[in-house]
Amino acid sequence: MAKVRVRPETGHLYIDFSLRGVRCREQTALDDTPANRKAVEALARKIDKAIATGNFDYAAFFPNSPRAKRAAEAESALPPPSGSGQPVPTFSEAAQAWYRENLPRWRTSHAQTLQAIIEKRLLPHFGEQPLYTITRAEILDFRSRTQTSSGRKNKDDLSPSRVNHIMTALRMILADAADRYGIDSAFRNIKPLRVPKMDIQPFTLDEVGRITAAVRPDYRPYLVTRFFTGLRTGEINGLEWKHVDFDADVIRVRQSIVNGVLLDTKTEGSARDVPMVPTVRTALLEQKGLVPAGCRWVFPAPGGGPLSLVNFTNRVWIPLLRHLDLAPRRPYQTRHTAATLMLASGENPEWVARVLGHASTEMLFRVYSRYVPNLTRNDGRAFTGLVTGQGAESSMAVLPPSLAALSRAQLERLVRTLHQEAPHADA
Repeated sequence: MAKVRVRPETGHLYIDFSLRGVRCREQTALDDTPANRKAVEALARKIDKAIATGNFDYAAFFPNSPRAKRAAEAESALPPPSGSGQPVPTFSEAAQAWYRENLPRWRTSHAQTLQAIIEKRLLPHFGEQPLYTITRAEILDFRSRTQTSSGRKNKDDLSPSRVNHIMTALRMILADAADRYGIDSAFRNIKPLRVPKMDIQPFTLDEVGRITAAVRPDYRPYLVTRFFTGLRTGEINGLEWKHVDFDADVIRVRQSIVNGVLLDTKTEGSARDVPMVPTVRTALLEQKGLVPAGCRWVFPAPGGGPLSLVNFTNRVWIPLLRHLDLAPRRPYQTRHTAATLMLASGENPEWVARVLGHASTEMLFRVYSRYVPNLTRNDGRAFTGLVTGQGAESSMAVLPPSLAALSRAQLERLVRTLHQEAPHADA
């Protein structure tokens, strides 16, 4: 991207741009005034457009420049930009080809996200620019501009995590084009932005009791199930009665609803059987008496379809927290609450990870490590005692300072050691 800069020693403006990966700087005799800068910026935009469309003629823009003759000679001596012999397309053509070929293997929601990134973020910037003209410096400039652009609510800058998702799509498009056309990808040695550690806001057991006592009766079973199973929003909103097994006291998570579309679970590990503690069993039996006969959904919307997260959040959840004078937070914090309650009750993290649908305990140690007071149980009984209030084990234990000082790797080794040393039920 052509930029207008000022020469410190003279105060004159000059244009700084890249052509086929070569940095070019063309001087002007204009002082740095608002009027002159506006004129030179207009010229810079024309240069960008000409480079992007492949119509840049150095001599036409800078007839007196020593570079003009050399640029023309170099241009005529250049081999076809594609090592495969094919003409190198524009970024737009490469992005469309990459999206079209990978679409069959993506979930609908993921495909929609990528489509939005391409259309709203990448194409407006790179669009009709030939691939070989995209430089590493331009990619870094794009990332910087993207990070400081407005978020969805036009209030805050985009988060590092969101920017990384956008840059990942750009990296994959350029890598695919590099393989396809035999060119070098400019996306090299560009590391992702550092993402701050997730700051969860789980509710305490007392707050859970206040919430479930104050919520509208027709939504009480829904919140009880969310708080004490840790189901994801799409999993509980897409839950059908055929997946609720009262005989085995388990909820069989086999599907999820995303943007109104019923899909398989998020990952292979997300398909799991979640145990019903007595509180959840009672809530689901109560819910069965509330829904119309023949309704397939466990928690239907008033119209009979699956529950809408947006409607629930705006009409029930936010007013409820405001009424109880609790800090506002997303309904997804019910999942974090379930995880922290399970861990605080002393359940084995491996068991908790399976219940939550994580592939490993890595997520637990990274996000919930301060909620792990002991690591010896693996059967769910401690969590049941906590929820039902039976026994001394139901109290919220405090994390020993010595455990809090351990690294994640040390905690994981401790889990494996204690799991091996723990006495088995038949011993």
